[in-house]
Amino acid sequence: MSDLFEELAGTLKKQQLIALATVIAGREIGNKLLIWPDGRTSGSLNPADLQNQVLRSAEGLIKEQKSKRIRISPEEETEVFIEVFPPSPKLIMVGAVHVSIHLISFAKEMGFRTVVVDPRSAFATPERFAHADRLMVEWPHQALSASDFDEGTYLVVLSHDEKLDNPALKLALESPCRYIGALGSRKTHGKRTASLKEMGITDEQLSRIYAPIGLDLGGRRPEEIAIAVMAQIVAVRNGAEKAAP
Repeated sequence: MSDLFEELAGTLKKQQLIALATVIAGREIGNKLLIWPDGRTSGSLNPADLQNQVLRSAEGLIKEQKSKRIRISPEEETEVFIEVFPPSPKLIMVGAVHVSIHLISFAKEMGFRTVVVDPRSAFATPERFAHADRLMVEWPHQALSASDFDEGTYLVVLSHDEKLDNPALKLALESPCRYIGALGSRKTHGKRTASLKEMGITDEQLSRIYAPIGLDLGGRRPEEIAIAVMAQIVAVRNGAEKAAP
């Protein structure tokens, strides 16, 4: 059992998504199983049918990043608590624009680490973004890599510049990134998707993009757009909005 908790602690230290299933009622009470998003496990539950049912339930819960108490065998009153440990949420903003300034404030109130990426030093200044956890005055393809996008990452592209937005979008779409939103009109998004297809992105991957970005709150000012974006991120985080439009 100590090895199991060492594995759990090591995974959490690396900020990786994982689930711990514990039998809380029934003959197997106390038995535990660690479950990773890729299907790897550590520990075991008996009989094998019990473990298989837990794995099927855990798959959806891991994807939604939600914990839940489930009843596996009503006849034997076997119950299992599947506790999902998501990575700390991180919001990456491409574009040092007015919306980003406000979005950082809202995101930090919600417990997000915030990162702003923009090579334009006239916009990406320490004075404007002193409240960001990290300001990267670099091109996204130089500043970001696949390792920056995990199940706890939320990406918003706000620059209206394909040279900035699309490299970041490609990285996110090829990763388990939790949320991907893009600012711009439907016409702009049409051009964006055509360019991303030329970069090898599939229609299925493109369907993950929330565009136009944010919930429709009718706002037009930068702070209003930031509120709409943050509201959509919260909805996705809580499973209230499961699929991109």
